[in-house]
Amino acid sequence: MTAHAGPMRTVRGLWGASHPGPTLVVTALAFALGVATALEPWRLALLGVAVFTGQLSVGISNDVLDAARDRAVGRTDKPLARGDVAVGLAWTAALVLLVLALLLSAPLGWRLLAAHALALGSAWAYNAGLKSTPWSIVPFLVSFGLFPSLATLAASDPAFAAWWAWIAGAALGAAVHLTNVLPDLDDDARTGVRGLPHRLGPRVSAGVAALAVVAGAVAVLLGAAGGNLGAVSPVSWVFFVAVVVLAIVTAWRAVRRPPTRALFRLVMLAALLLAAQLVASGTALVA
Repeated sequence: MTAHAGPMRTVRGLWGASHPGPTLVVTALAFALGVATALEPWRLALLGVAVFTGQLSVGISNDVLDAARDRAVGRTDKPLARGDVAVGLAWTAALVLLVLALLLSAPLGWRLLAAHALALGSAWAYNAGLKSTPWSIVPFLVSFGLFPSLATLAASDPAFAAWWAWIAGAALGAAVHLTNVLPDLDDDARTGVRGLPHRLGPRVSAGVAALAVVAGAVAVLLGAAGGNLGAVSPVSWVFFVAVVVLAIVTAWRAVRRPPTRALFRLVMLAALLLAAQLVASGTALVA
């Protein structure tokens, strides 16, 4: 073993515990929204790094709080459950990253700092216990509802995003939450996690997620064009139709077939298309 094997294993373990896939997707979405709203380069870069750091803190804190449950169900894909990283060290990393995310947000203005703090606080509250209650969806509605405003509040002339962007963000968050847990329902049941998707069941959760994505797509389609369908761009129509088609396929599969990971992938693809539709709305995001 080399002298660097220990530290490198720790770094890899923390990265694996951060839920790297969602962390990168959320960061990319924040960056894309910043580009769409024409942020200055330094503001865009700082927003991207602040969101990335905050998402690392959310992901690591989730795995820290779930470490005992993950060990109980034999989650060998989880670095903390495998013992690759000490739980105490992971806690320290999560807290340091949280503080760093807020420090990076501060130069972009107190409004952005406050909004990012609320979004991160909501996500941490989910990890800390709301995930096991009927209110488990609330942090996703709050954090994702606020999310489009992170780009608009980071501007030199800060403003909250338009009302329809809030609806689209919340719809995206609802879809993510209702489907993200579907592959883990059995493991969660064994360890006492019983949030809203667990209570609704996989079929109803997938159906509600599909409807939420459609509602978000309608909000973006009409909101960005000021309610004038004639002013809707061809790109927006393409995204909208794609979201609706995927939602219909998802609802059909949820009713006709046993729930599988394919159902989760369908809803997540629809959610990503909704996010792309939101980005395509560009400067119309500003309220």
